[in-house]
Amino acid sequence: MNTSCGANLELSRCIAAYPVCRLKSSIFESRSCIPKLQGFSKKLLPLCKDINARSNKERSIPFSVNCSASQVDTAADETSSLTYKDAGVDIDAGSELVKRIAKMAPGIGGFGGLFPLGDSYLVAGTDGVGTKLNLAFETGIHDTIGIDLVAMSVNDIVTSGAKPLFFLDYFATSRLDVDLAEKVIKGIVDGCQQSDCALLGGETAEMPDFYAEGEYDLSGFAVGIVKKDSVIDGKNIKVGDVLIGLPSSGVHSNGFSLVRRVLKQSGLSLKDQLPGESITLGEALIAPTVIYVKQVLDIISKGGVKGIAHITGGGFTDNIPRVFPKGLGALIYEGSWTIPPVFKWIQEAGRIEDAEMMRTFNMGVGMVLVVSPEAADRILMEVQKTSIAYRIGEVVKGDGVSYS
Repeated sequence: MNTSCGANLELSRCIAAYPVCRLKSSIFESRSCIPKLQGFSKKLLPLCKDINARSNKERSIPFSVNCSASQVDTAADETSSLTYKDAGVDIDAGSELVKRIAKMAPGIGGFGGLFPLGDSYLVAGTDGVGTKLNLAFETGIHDTIGIDLVAMSVNDIVTSGAKPLFFLDYFATSRLDVDLAEKVIKGIVDGCQQSDCALLGGETAEMPDFYAEGEYDLSGFAVGIVKKDSVIDGKNIKVGDVLIGLPSSGVHSNGFSLVRRVLKQSGLSLKDQLPGESITLGEALIAPTVIYVKQVLDIISKGGVKGIAHITGGGFTDNIPRVFPKGLGALIYEGSWTIPPVFKWIQEAGRIEDAEMMRTFNMGVGMVLVVSPEAADRILMEVQKTSIAYRIGEVVKGDGVSYS
């Protein structure tokens, strides 16, 4: 990414403002764990008046408002429904700041920044891990948070087809605990090994009275390289192209301000079992972000990839449209991938609307590849020999993301 704002919210991820979103009465009413939408205001009822006259395939509700549940009045029995904005992260404020920055620095908005260098581009991205750090403090698990840090940058720059070259980190704390810092840096080293890039250096800062005792903050950036004639930029995407989703390990590193609010409202602790599962909530939530670099570069090398979206802050709603030419949108197939149980718990415990879930979390898909129809079956077959991939949708005329 190029710049960031708020609690782990990319400014560049805010740039897709107010997409048209079509939602059924339940986004994943058949096979997924997401419950049906409830509590819509009577103000929206006129939008639904002709729904029964439509075919099953077209039975959707068009919205021209922001796909955030915070923008929708809810019935009295849904007053405790949580949103990302309730948790302190305002995507719309980020969008406004992007508009102002764009006047000073035109060209921002991609997952990584491209700098021309001869017949290649250097591609750079920077990020942190946001309030997921609080889980590391509370669980005492510090040896994987560095993987998250590396993942957030290298996963962004690989969307351009760039191979990561090196990574630098920044570790700041109130008082240096050498043993703890070693665990954190070990995770960073692991992340660099997973992405086949060098840990070139970093900065360690002791800042007494600025951070709470025992706490620290992390940030970092990665630089990669791609030939100009091999860059993945989405310009050739067209109607009928196929969306392939690569699974996430869980929440990854976005949405934790809302997750922590849900946890508090639920009355559970990180040591409690994730309902219906054999692991604790802490274990499910601290699971490190998947680093997709080697897998994605391998897929790209065999041809057919036109665009790539890293599903982070902004979820499906804001991230997938960022790789499309103007006038194209995404149709997502309901129930086409396995949604991890942790998202079911988050939604049920927080009483979160479907649209808010899809705008905040990755919902089990951490990377989306837009590929030609001719390449889709081959890519799916090859990936599924060693891991998992899903055909999750297609490119259609229009704007934003819809579900069918």
